[in-house]
Amino acid sequence: MEPQHLRDLHDLQLRRGARPDGPGCRVEHVGDVVRQTGPAHAWNGVLWSGSDAHDADRVIAAQIEHYRSAGLSFEWKLYAHDTPADLGDRLRAAGFTPEEPETLMAAEAAAQSREVPLPEGVELRAVTDEAGVRQVVEVHERAFGTDSSHLGRQLLDRLAADPGTVTAVVALAAGEPVSAARLELYPDTDFAGLWGGGTVEGWRGRGLYRALVAHRARIAADRGHRYVQVDAADTSRPILRRLGFLPLTTTTPYVYEL
Repeated sequence: MEPQHLRDLHDLQLRRGARPDGPGCRVEHVGDVVRQTGPAHAWNGVLWSGSDAHDADRVIAAQIEHYRSAGLSFEWKLYAHDTPADLGDRLRAAGFTPEEPETLMAAEAAAQSREVPLPEGVELRAVTDEAGVRQVVEVHERAFGTDSSHLGRQLLDRLAADPGTVTAVVALAAGEPVSAARLELYPDTDFAGLWGGGTVEGWRGRGLYRALVAHRARIAADRGHRYVQVDAADTSRPILRRLGFLPLTTTTPYVYEL
């Protein structure tokens, strides 16, 4: 795998060729912009833009107007190789707030370990209903300290409307949810996405993160996806490097709040 090739393929298939990621969402191609617009609880934002220094400010203003007229806060998902080179500065000047950058990483799904031993007394369970979604939300809130009710709503909507494009798993220790993650399956692309991997304090460092990566990579490979990709935080990047994931670029969410 060549990082440049994978980055370009990711841009082509998942950004420029993006599909709606939930019920009620639509992907719009407007000039040199690809964006998603949907319900307030869905992800709304700019996936890709091809603007240059001459028209970037105009393009930014047009996206603000679009989402403002819809009454939606939104995110501009900026990658380090996007143009123009000062796009981040322009977004800040227009009122966007950058969040913590992450590293886009990818690996061959079939190259991941098929099985990773679990700690004694821990089992993995597929999430298929509302009770399972509540466990995912509980883990996410305990692991990251954030209100994750919107994640639960999105996951429930996807499982009900299009279960073939998302799967989630929770790790249970004596019935208590201690780790969870989901897998986004992008139809007709080479990629599947690893999202939301989190483990509650007290269970970290015991192999659960690696087990959930292996579990999801196996599903992705079995469903015909060659690569798994992840927006990796600083805490997970070293683990993923050891598992053979390659860093492709960095990505920073720029958020515009109404």
